[in-house]
Amino acid sequence: MIPNLVLDTNAVLDWLVFGDPASQTVAEAITGTRVRWIVNTAVRDEMTHVLARGVVDRWQPDLQRLWDTWERYAMPLSPAPPTATHRRPQCTDADDQKFIELALDHQAHWLITRDRALLRLARRARSLGLSIVTPDQFVLPASQALK
Repeated sequence: MIPNLVLDTNAVLDWLVFGDPASQTVAEAITGTRVRWIVNTAVRDEMTHVLARGVVDRWQPDLQRLWDTWERYAMPLSPAPPTATHRRPQCTDADDQKFIELALDHQAHWLITRDRALLRLARRARSLGLSIVTPDQFVLPASQALK
């Protein structure tokens, strides 16, 4: 079974706009179909909003390439049925809670981020089976890396 992975908005930008070398392992895992990059409407809406604000305009991103890659590799999922949230980590940045919810609702193995508010939840999330890591901390288990 291919494990699920969630990228926050900045991790997507690091990969598809900035070409950050730290994102290379994540990109190879996604494009090599060793992990399944999952998204939902809220995640896509945030990306659309960030791009519309012109946050990355000075880097002159190839938006066609970004969206083509998104369409090719991102697996859109419907919202999961509501579940009890008392055990769920709550992000201090409400805008980032959508990534935690997506990851936990769909049993993602990893949430890739550089966001400090999300990274502070790593210990608690690990007890729920989710690894919250930076792109350079991401490592596939040997069984997945060989596929």
